[in-house]
Amino acid sequence: MSSLPIKVTVFDDNAYRRESLSMLINSSPKMTCAGTFFDCSNVIADVRKTAPDVVLMDIDMPNVNGIEGVKLISINFPKVQVLMQTVFEDDDKIFASICAGASGYILKKSTPVQLLQAVEDVYNGDAAMTASIARKVLTAFQKNVFYENNQEISLTPREKEVLGFLVKGYSHKMVASACTLSIHTVNTHIKKIYEKLQVNSVAEAVVKALNQKLI
Repeated sequence: MSSLPIKVTVFDDNAYRRESLSMLINSSPKMTCAGTFFDCSNVIADVRKTAPDVVLMDIDMPNVNGIEGVKLISINFPKVQVLMQTVFEDDDKIFASICAGASGYILKKSTPVQLLQAVEDVYNGDAAMTASIARKVLTAFQKNVFYENNQEISLTPREKEVLGFLVKGYSHKMVASACTLSIHTVNTHIKKIYEKLQVNSVAEAVVKALNQKLI
């Protein structure tokens, strides 16, 4: 990854929280806050102007909310990672967010250290999900019947094992430890999984794995 600071753009309707998040992000030597916005009414222009690596997105905002915002970002800026902020572990909203293209999720009650780590995780390609939110995502998919079985996808046993850990919310380092593999080998497997599933992120891989019952 680049040695340049991670550029983070914040969307949150709470002025105090926007200011607090901006100060927190700028306090990290690894990050810089590229801009803060009240809602997603002008999300395409705002993201184009600030050119972030990661967007920190509130789900519940007036006018245009975070779920609609992440859809627009996913379509227009596919390389930008979006980390959703949630107050409650709401099945429906988390499900809608991951389907819209979000890269990860974190609770607003998380500590500053946890939030900064989550931003770094999604920037580095890891799935940023608390264990409780990962369980909620699994539950949400179990309640919804969306299957795309018209596409034949053949994964090796090791790729299925790695994908299974990603679904559980494991980071790349945790997968490496669980499978007794090097980070480089895990990243190679994940790259192959992305190619076979035709996805670009852990969140998309999780969606497809659960939708198509690949594991």
